Amino acid sequence: MAGMIVAPRRWITRLAAAAGLLVTVVALLIAPATPASAHAVLESSSPAASSIVPSAPSEVVLRFSESVRKVPGKIRVIAPDGSRADRGEPSFDGGEVRIPVDPAGGRGTYLLSFRVISADSHPVSGAFTYSVGAPSTPPVDSGTDSRANPVVGTAVKVARFLGYAGLVLLVGPALVLAALWPRRLSRRGPARLAWIGLGLVAVATLADLWLQVPYTAGGGLFEVTGEGFGSVFGSAFGAAHLVRLGLLAASAFLLRPLLTRPASRTDAIILAVLGGAALLTWPLAGHPAASPAPAVSVVVDAVHLGSMAVWLGGLLMLAGFLLRQADERELGAILPIWSRWAALAVSALLLAGTVQALIEVATPRALFDTTYGRLLLAKIGLFAVVIAVAAYSRQLVRRRIAAQRPAPIRRAVWVELAVTVVVLGLSATLVQTTPARTAVAGPSSTEAGLFSTRLSSPLYSMEVELSPAEQGNNSVHLYAYGKDDQPLPVVEWRATAALPSAGIEPIDIPLLPLTDNHAYGDISLPAAGDWQIKITARTTDIDQATVTATVPIR
Repeated sequence: MAGMIVAPRRWITRLAAAAGLLVTVVALLIAPATPASAHAVLESSSPAASSIVPSAPSEVVLRFSESVRKVPGKIRVIAPDGSRADRGEPSFDGGEVRIPVDPAGGRGTYLLSFRVISADSHPVSGAFTYSVGAPSTPPVDSGTDSRANPVVGTAVKVARFLGYAGLVLLVGPALVLAALWPRRLSRRGPARLAWIGLGLVAVATLADLWLQVPYTAGGGLFEVTGEGFGSVFGSAFGAAHLVRLGLLAASAFLLRPLLTRPASRTDAIILAVLGGAALLTWPLAGHPAASPAPAVSVVVDAVHLGSMAVWLGGLLMLAGFLLRQADERELGAILPIWSRWAALAVSALLLAGTVQALIEVATPRALFDTTYGRLLLAKIGLFAVVIAVAAYSRQLVRRRIAAQRPAPIRRAVWVELAVTVVVLGLSATLVQTTPARTAVAGPSSTEAGLFSTRLSSPLYSMEVELSPAEQGNNSVHLYAYGKDDQPLPVVEWRATAALPSAGIEPIDIPLLPLTDNHAYGDISLPAAGDWQIKITARTTDIDQATVTATVPIR
């Protein structure tokens, strides 16, 4: 009788898992067949930026380094009299965008502003001017601001972090319960942790889909439209997230028996296959799918993510449950096996991370001259600390001290967990940062030009350096000093760059604090003119001041 009851239940569970897989297949079928490409850079245009043409063109052509997609209503051409010169919808063909314009727009200077989506799901925006017949005062674009609200940018990073955290909480309990959990111990605590992890991944995936609309189109957290959702769902980013939701639904039905009792070998294999497929959806929705070697990057990133989840999830299970509940005999059997698994996971992390760095950074100079490179260096430094602590733990296991006195290894595990949480935060920031290979792909910034000025406010004085102070990529260094001319620690940095004379709205400058009073950022300035660099520095919870520098860009 018991066998007759269990068999139908298992059949129903597998049928439900198949339904989840069906959702995945449908999502794959509606995914667009777009070629893999890199974070896009505007390489050229016709008419060229800042050029003077004898007669008005019938269209403006933008040529990007890689394929781009449309953000509805975010490409505008403004005539000298301030009216819209573009006519109809622009056409997209890979990396080429053609914008029909009114050839009877008259003589003078035109302003073109654009916002498109690169293949790695990140928006790319910019602006430039061209003149017909002779230059005139650049027009002002009075259209809606296309910048994403800072709350949206922060929410995207938070959602990424929650997704990674959920993956750790899901993989750790599932793996340990399947292979290392003593039969006498209750599974309730790890099972609860696994369900929380599954819920976090699902919520983070849904949040990613929602936030992608204002993130790419610009606007606030709730400024979403049906057209915007259609654009997201029709992209590779949307398809990858829908596939992930389908795989999570399928996995949930197979996960339930595993969390309550030892699962069958068949169910464990199916669950492992579903988990491996789900891991691939993270790189397919980000930079790896748009790298110069997409197949390699996607696999390597999935291995990197999976190794992280196994290692960190296993550490969490050790610290939270096994080292507190298992007896000496059980720990003597568990810890050597876990030590080998951890060594394998760390080796995979190092190998995958090295390959990722070679692809995404490309050159040694980019490692130090770009925000992506410096964040990667910080991640490597923290990872080295974790490796040192892990080596100490492994020595305790080898000397058979850990099973007899679990307190030292428990402290070491908590240190590993604390540092790796910071590493997860850096990873969530890295996936939102332009890869180093792209950041250095723009115009060269090796010329000797330098703009430097000192600005004063009632709270501090600010030294501003911008190099090479030319159209294209520029580096920004900010130094804060107190009234005694001593370095002043800054809690939070914010900066924007705008060119009001050309109607270019403020562009956020991503800043990386290098010391307490020194921050660094990279920004691409699309046009020549007198740019306004606005810097806000917060020195305490309530004290902050804003200064503005006017920087002439050639």
